[in-house]
Amino acid sequence: MGQAKQLTELDDDFVQRSHEVEALLRRQGPVSLVRSPRGQLVWVVSRYADVRQLLTDPRLSKNSAPAGRSSTGERGGFSAALGAHMLNMDPPDHTRLRRLINKAFTPAAVARLRSRIEEITAGLLDALAGARETDLLATFAGPLPITVICELLGVREADRAEFSVWSGVVVSSGPAEEVRESSQLMYTYLCSLIAEKREHPSEDMLSDLVHASDEGDSLSEIELVAMAFLLLVAGHETTVNLIGNGVLALLREPAQLAAVRADPALLPAAVEEFLRFDGPLHLATLRITAEPVEIGDVTIPAGEYVLISLLGANRDPERFPDPDRLDVTRPAAGHLAFGHGIHHCVGAPLARLEAEIAIGALLARFPALRLSADPDTLRWRASTLMHGLESLPVRLGQ
Repeated sequence: MGQAKQLTELDDDFVQRSHEVEALLRRQGPVSLVRSPRGQLVWVVSRYADVRQLLTDPRLSKNSAPAGRSSTGERGGFSAALGAHMLNMDPPDHTRLRRLINKAFTPAAVARLRSRIEEITAGLLDALAGARETDLLATFAGPLPITVICELLGVREADRAEFSVWSGVVVSSGPAEEVRESSQLMYTYLCSLIAEKREHPSEDMLSDLVHASDEGDSLSEIELVAMAFLLLVAGHETTVNLIGNGVLALLREPAQLAAVRADPALLPAAVEEFLRFDGPLHLATLRITAEPVEIGDVTIPAGEYVLISLLGANRDPERFPDPDRLDVTRPAAGHLAFGHGIHHCVGAPLARLEAEIAIGALLARFPALRLSADPDTLRWRASTLMHGLESLPVRLGQ
């Protein structure tokens, strides 16, 4: 059996220098044994061809990864109930759950949300009109997707800020006790919300899921809680990061910013390049080898935890020439920012639409938009799952 070349720590340095470390891992070999923040050994795969293949490899199971483990393998990251969603399942369970929500995220269904997303975006930008500087994550990139997904699912407006805080903690690599506490608060809240939808259904997706029936099939109580958790968290966390990372990328590259300003028709392609260049997810959720898996000259034994680097794959020079250069005209199709195969993000069309509307409207409203801090001082959130900034300070006017 081949051996990984070097033990890397999934620590703050890994988070803050993610592209540098991922480039090192790609050069080291096809797979690397790393140490999680709490000392567990897991395998990381970072090369594009291997990542794409393993995302569809049935020998890497989701069922076998205990629901009570976080994306890096530690217990306590999620309660068992919150983790019992389709992202942690193999077929046929995954197939049944995915079928129940697929129709809510078809391109046609998402397109019908355009006018409401534009309305929310305009309102948030109106609120910024008198400000000279702002943290764009706190005032724009964060509130937009949390409002959209909460309206879609039927979460009360008064509860959204608190839910967003819990979500941020749950997907972090922070202290286990803090993650457990936020998981419990979120679980209790979702149970209460589901009970309310069962008693008083309204025109929202969560009410539909509570009362869903597809070919005689419906969701159990635990499945409902887990599905609500997945949709709410994934439905806004990824989009916050997509918008924030995309704006940062443009503000660091004046020529690319000028190109998008000059031709707004570039925005759909630019969003794909933002996803490739600095996607919202780093290491995909945990998998476990159901049998030995050979990757290049390394054999991962059965029963081992594997993390697949979407961020690393999208900067692989074997797949994308000059991968560390932002190019909004690049044909970025084929990137893996939303995964690949049966676990490809069901909310990807919604995230794309929100980012296109948000970034386009932001650039149009504030033609002098620029960073108000040295980009090298910006910090990335303490998470190996999510790849997003802690803050994005910008100047809106001259």
